[in-house]
Amino acid sequence: MEFVDLRSDTVTKPTEEMRDAARNAKVGDDVWGDDPTAQELEAYAADLLGKEEAMFVSSGTMGNIVPILSLTRPGDQVLLEAESHTYNYEVGGISALAGAIPKLIHSEYGNITSEQISNAILPENVHFPETTLLCLENTHSRHGGIALSPSEIAGPSQTAHDYGLKVHLDGARLFNAVIHHEVDVKEYTKHVDTVQICLSKGLSAPIGSIVASDEETMKIARKKRKMLGGGMRQVGIIAAPGLVALKTMRDRLKEDHDTARALSSGFKSLGFKIVEPQTNILVIYTDGIFEDVNEGVKFFEELNIGVAPFGLNKIRLTTHRHITKEVVAEVLDRVSNSGKIR
Repeated sequence: MEFVDLRSDTVTKPTEEMRDAARNAKVGDDVWGDDPTAQELEAYAADLLGKEEAMFVSSGTMGNIVPILSLTRPGDQVLLEAESHTYNYEVGGISALAGAIPKLIHSEYGNITSEQISNAILPENVHFPETTLLCLENTHSRHGGIALSPSEIAGPSQTAHDYGLKVHLDGARLFNAVIHHEVDVKEYTKHVDTVQICLSKGLSAPIGSIVASDEETMKIARKKRKMLGGGMRQVGIIAAPGLVALKTMRDRLKEDHDTARALSSGFKSLGFKIVEPQTNILVIYTDGIFEDVNEGVKFFEELNIGVAPFGLNKIRLTTHRHITKEVVAEVLDRVSNSGKIR
């Protein structure tokens, strides 16, 4: 039985065009500003995102901590949605590296409201830290790949700006939101000060993310990247596939949304309770099917299907370009014929 990897869209392999681009990339020492391929990628990304400058970084985690380092001081309070990736999956870097204090805001599906922001900002007082940054996420992974609308980014961002805060958008899967809402990416990015987009998830590049902002912020961000060890030399070899990804892979994300919906329909017919997918993430509940999440993950492993545990009673399945309609049918066939599902 061939292994079907639904753990994440980070498992995507580069296309042949990406491999060719890496092989033939023009390179130079990027720390000296000499890598023409990195410069081309950054210029293209900045224009695409409607920002003055962009910068290639090695990962989405670096793409989030660099803006936090650039926009805060140690001891500042940073507002984040309680289930955000930055808080839950980035090894506490917001505190360990930036020295910031996270203030968590709970929401229904990742949609922090203006009222919640107003209530979370600390008043001016000698005892309190300064609240200086709001971090948003779109699509929102732990809420099941929910794609926030432009207005759900615009409202909170405007409130934060009214209080003098900066706004960072973790847009690791931002183009999935773009596809879902059928809008230009700038309808999101125009509301925020910094944005991170991931090249190595659904876009299928082998490595890297982009950070984009205004010229002044990016000057600081480049120093922070260097401080983290992210200043690289002949980076064009890995920047080239990222450029191909941005130019050629955005529109095909709709296929991943379609396969997620097909998986959803199949699992519902098998008796699973699910979080209805909007994009490429399907969350299924283990309640009433398995004793716990570990048993559920083991069940899929025995069928040679990779899935991700997602809290106390949920499992995440993520579609990507290697998960075709035929693969979906195979997954559902294995589950239905396992003898363990009614």
